[in-house]
Amino acid sequence: MPLMQTIAVLSALSLTTAPAADPWAGTGRLAVQSCKEPELISGGVARPREYLIKMVKCLDKAWGGHFGRAGMPFSKPKVRYFDVPQDRICGFDWPEGTAAFYCPGPRTLVFPLEGDWIEGRTDLLPLKVAAHEYGHHLQSLTGIRAAYERGKATAERGRRYELQADCLAGVFLAGVWRSLPRATKDWTALVEAVRASGDDLYRTHGSGANRVYWLKRGFTGAGPASCDTWSAARSRVS
Repeated sequence: MPLMQTIAVLSALSLTTAPAADPWAGTGRLAVQSCKEPELISGGVARPREYLIKMVKCLDKAWGGHFGRAGMPFSKPKVRYFDVPQDRICGFDWPEGTAAFYCPGPRTLVFPLEGDWIEGRTDLLPLKVAAHEYGHHLQSLTGIRAAYERGKATAERGRRYELQADCLAGVFLAGVWRSLPRATKDWTALVEAVRASGDDLYRTHGSGANRVYWLKRGFTGAGPASCDTWSAARSRVS
């Protein structure tokens, strides 16, 4: 292969391959967990703080157990809840259009207790959003976040990072699905809500179709090793 063509290929690979060896390879499926949602009323989540506290405990138990069985160090994230909108969080301006947030430095999940993502909802989007942000915590624990930050900052790498969190949310939902309990129509409603959340204009988190693809991949694979967005084709992280 000519030298310039070789350089071009290596340059392309540097943007698409994993920033680190897959830390979840061989760790298997997430064990089935019991996770009961707090009671919902006809208008949606009755008490957002109570709902999120309980769901985060489910996430702690599921992922803490998985890391323990895999012999990987685990620590729970800190969690902050806000009753009123915040202009800044963790030293950053609050990202416009963001439902919730993960601060990698202090390893803190940040949840506003109002907004379209949780108010008036009877679907599973609030749980999926919480599981997505928790996925970023898992990326920090496994060194994926650190490796990601060492690499060249590109929009594509950012989408691979975000779509992996979508996939990890799907893995968690698979582990707790039978205990929620929810019907097939609830899964369909979640898929459509995720599809509608795609940033087809700015492409920071991925298109609606790709967000759905990775959520489903995590759900059907049921293990974090199915969430290797870093080696996926570019068409899957657009």
